[in-house]
Amino acid sequence: MMSRRIRRIGLLGLLLLLLPQTAAPAHATCEKNGANEQLRYTWRLRGGLAWLAGFRFPTSGAGELETFRESGQEINSKLMITGSSGGDDFYLYQSEMDRTGDRTLVSYHGYAFGKKERSERTLFDYVKRLARIHKKSGERAEDRVRPIPSSSMRDILTGIYYIRQNATVITKPIETHIYSDGSVYPVLFRPLGTETVEFNGESIQARAFMITAARGSEKRWPGGVRLVISDDERRVPLRIEIRRSLATLQLDLQTIERCGLRVGS
Repeated sequence: MMSRRIRRIGLLGLLLLLLPQTAAPAHATCEKNGANEQLRYTWRLRGGLAWLAGFRFPTSGAGELETFRESGQEINSKLMITGSSGGDDFYLYQSEMDRTGDRTLVSYHGYAFGKKERSERTLFDYVKRLARIHKKSGERAEDRVRPIPSSSMRDILTGIYYIRQNATVITKPIETHIYSDGSVYPVLFRPLGTETVEFNGESIQARAFMITAARGSEKRWPGGVRLVISDDERRVPLRIEIRRSLATLQLDLQTIERCGLRVGS
């Protein structure tokens, strides 16, 4: 048991050393629309696979989405997902974006569950239109280089940030690409209209959006991301749904910490 925990801590520690630091520095600027904030969620697994997954994987737990940047510098975002069992398993996404939040510069993801460990780091070389990938699974590591079809690639976290920044002008589907798990998928950013979401005992007016596979690419990426954000200048993600073909991981916002203020329980 102790050796398992050391391995998990080792993987997580290595990832956090490789990634940009995610604790906002004291001189970071306090901006609206997502910069310099910590959002905490509860999550649960929905869908026909949820009951079966409970025998091997957690079906609920906690999540934390952090986004920050130092004044005039690149934007960093991290999503950490852990199970409710109190173990040392986790799933981690991280994105380093350019100063406008329009494209991903470096993308990371990694997880540890049971005896399985995996991490992947991708550096986007926009000059040569290449993705430089370092992948590690257990003790095996490999490096790959792949062409990219666009000079403005986005991973999932950059896609979420982009929608938050442009929510008021995304009035019809936008064709773009999403980078996920070492592959590039043609997708649409689609507005879904308005709805009401409960947060901190109040009914919040919100806008919903969907990142979904472009027509003809549904079999390549049979899933998507549904994002529900507050309909105000903060555009806080009140709910995030990460969809796969047989199940959906739903994150519901519990607390907001921004500029030294905390809202929620």
